[in-house]
Amino acid sequence: MPITAVLLDMDGVVVDNLPYHVDAWLLFCEQHGIPLTREVFYQELNGMNSKDTFEWLYGRSMSREEIEHFEEKKETIYREFYAAHRVAAPGLITFLEGLQEQGIPCALATSAGQGNIDFIVDGLGIRHFFQAIVGGAEVTKGKPDPEIYLKAADLLGVLYAHCWVVEDSLQGIQAGLSAGMQVVGMTTSHTAAELSHTQIQVPNFEGLLSLLQAK
Repeated sequence: MPITAVLLDMDGVVVDNLPYHVDAWLLFCEQHGIPLTREVFYQELNGMNSKDTFEWLYGRSMSREEIEHFEEKKETIYREFYAAHRVAAPGLITFLEGLQEQGIPCALATSAGQGNIDFIVDGLGIRHFFQAIVGGAEVTKGKPDPEIYLKAADLLGVLYAHCWVVEDSLQGIQAGLSAGMQVVGMTTSHTAAELSHTQIQVPNFEGLLSLLQAK
């Protein structure tokens, strides 16, 4: 099917920042006496929103106030770790410029909170490329539920089956597939073999525009 819109995840896609996020989660958990390994994070938690992640870690339901309290602590650690390393994924700017030139709308659909969205989007100066931005706080169900991608497509006014979702996490990929969209698996978190259930597997955005044009 022809692609009429592109929906991008942020962490691990727009920026290859997941190691810094994981380091922040590991330090947060160490500080709070919660056992967590890097392997468990990538298999179980990568792609989840903050609410689902904290409730998984603590094994109980949590109030919005409690989640926001813990989230600020963890995200402060992350931003301190990543600020000096913040850079767009290889080929991203060229890809976004190509979409803009061809009149193909693009949305950001991320489990991140507003603080981290602003930190990345404005830090890289790429806000003008997105016709819509949907964050984790704007949906009731996080990935792997398809709500965030359905909402992003609705904001763009495009058919779900004609959307390309670019994702790196297993949770996010499932969200895109469940939305009935075509999914590009970016191999920043998992191997191409692990992402073989996606339509295409790529290491970054370099050359991705030509693959889109071939659709």
